[in-house]
This record gives sequence, C-alpha cells and structure tokens, in this order.
Amino acid sequence: MAYAQQLAVEKAWQSSQIPTQSMVLQAWAPQDLKQVDALTVYIEGDGLAWLSLDHPSDDPSPTHPVGLQLALGDPSQTAVYLARPCQYLSEAQRATMCIPADWLDGRFSPRLLRAMSEALDALKQRHGAKQLVLIGYSGGAAMAALLASRRQDISTLITVAGNLDHRAWTSHHRLTPLIGSLNPADDIATLARVPQYHLVGDRDVNITPDMVRTYAAKFPQEHRPVVVLVTGFDHQCCWSVHWPQLWQSIMRGGASVDATQ
Repeated sequence: MAYAQQLAVEKAWQSSQIPTQSMVLQAWAPQDLKQVDALTVYIEGDGLAWLSLDHPSDDPSPTHPVGLQLALGDPSQTAVYLARPCQYLSEAQRATMCIPADWLDGRFSPRLLRAMSEALDALKQRHGAKQLVLIGYSGGAAMAALLASRRQDISTLITVAGNLDHRAWTSHHRLTPLIGSLNPADDIATLARVPQYHLVGDRDVNITPDMVRTYAAKFPQEHRPVVVLVTGFDHQCCWSVHWPQLWQSIMRGGASVDATQ
C-alpha cells in the first residue's frame, strides 16, 4: 500500500475506499477531477496471488502496480483507478471480507464481479459520468471484459497484456484451472457490441500474442477487436513508461502504434 500511495501522492491523486454489498474496494482519483460525461476506469492486474508455484500469498496487493502506473499516466485527465477485490486492504479487512479463493481460482467469480460493478456504479455517480471506458491490465483485462459484457454503459474496452481467456492461459502454462471464475472468452456474443483494443507485447511470454489473437479470432469479422502488437514490450516492460503515446495512438483508432515517438 505504501508504494502505491506514494505513486498516487506524487501525481496529486487521492485515495478512497468504495463500499459494496460484500466488501470495500480501493480506488485512487485525481484530487481535482471534475464531473465528466465519460470516465476512464483502470483496473489492476491479479497482483501477488502466489509467492511461489505452490505457496499462495496471503495478500494479493501488487508489488509492482502496473495498472495504477498506467492510470497515473493517462493524458485525458478524466481517469480513475480501481484495484481488484482484496487488494490494498488491511489485514483485518481481508480477514472479514475475503477468502484466498478471491485471488486464486475464484479471482473472476460472480461475487467479485458484482462488487466491481457496484464500484463502477459508485464512481459513475461520484463523477457524474454517463459512459465508461474500461482499461484492464493483465488479469484486470479479464475483469474489465466480463464487466463490459454485462453492462450497457461501456463505450470502449482496452486491455494491456490482457488475460482474455483464462482457460487457454492455464492450459498453456500447465497451471491449475480457475474453476471458480467466469471466462471472458465465453461472452463473445455480448462483447461483440463493444469496441475493443487489445495491446500485447511481442516479448510477452505470460500472455502471448497468440493468446490475444486467438481470442479476437472468435468474433465475427465485422465485430473483431483490434489487436495491437507492440514491439519490444513484455508483460510488464515498458507499458507505463510509454503509456501516454500508446494511449493517444489508440484514441486515434490506430491498429498499430509506435511507442518511441
């Protein structure tokens, strides 16, 4: 929490916790953010789910919060950040509101999805927004896609190194299936109505370009998402450093980007 708070304070972003029916979720937003018609919400990745291959973490808060860093670099000045359930909570809060499955096999469960959707409702009301742009990093992409498939107020879905088919991901890496989780790849019919841009690094061995392309290929041609392959990037490097340029390229509707410009 201390590192994330430091990053936020340096950009004059303010911390808040958003209550939902089942838990509270951590958020940060610019202190001077005005009322906006369209609000951009960045959703964090899975965080520290595991300490090792056979030892789960007892605190899923990310040690390297790429999603937060992307939000802090958003040039639009109409962005907020929403952590995933159980991230950045106190030990007492996690003990009361969370179970380990919430960041393990059930990280995309219906209960957590409801909490995230309630938090989006609260952010919309707080900032007077009518529409939302969702930007999800890594596992946050799955949550963003699941939200977009179930809501009518998502104008654009953008993902960065996004896990959009966790069954394909666990199979590829020979990991235990996320049996308690919903899967965005099952929601193609409802996601087809949402404009989508999916950025993936050509050096990413966690979420490989083929995984993202295979997800996009499930859509009818006329509704196929744009997949943007970014040269020289892996799963963490160098998204936050070059995010303003990448963001501007996506906002122009580009199917290719040059992060060096």
